[in-house]
Amino acid sequence: MSQAIEQTRPTASLIGVALGACALLLVMTHFWVGPFAPQQNVAVSIGELAGEIRQAATRALTGAPQPEPQTAPWNIDDTLKLVGTLLAGSAVILGIIGFIRHETRRPITGALALGIGAILFQIATWTILMVIGVILLIGIMQNMGEILGDWI
Repeated sequence: MSQAIEQTRPTASLIGVALGACALLLVMTHFWVGPFAPQQNVAVSIGELAGEIRQAATRALTGAPQPEPQTAPWNIDDTLKLVGTLLAGSAVILGIIGFIRHETRRPITGALALGIGAILFQIATWTILMVIGVILLIGIMQNMGEILGDWI
């Protein structure tokens, strides 16, 4: 005698699909259209980075104390990243809740796929940009004498 598992209405998983779709759209839009907060010119940022490296090295060699770290101000880009992550996490959680409630499998799969896809998109783009940043920093460090000239 087999017991039939009663399937409930897929309320949680359908809400998860909607949140996951919103999360994926938000994350991809922010990646392709953003950043929305004002950004410095790349050359100015690289120059300031090289100057700060030189000053930190000088302070370390002379034994002078390093300045206290400062927190960056909160901007619209940080808010969009947080909202995208929260929407994606909510989609995954609602997909799991739908699985626990024995809802239809297709909306559960959609909620999980969209939520995990949004999270993986953020992680993949962040990782790729970090690797590119490290390569750029290595290039700056190797050419520090040419960048600063007689200031060293």
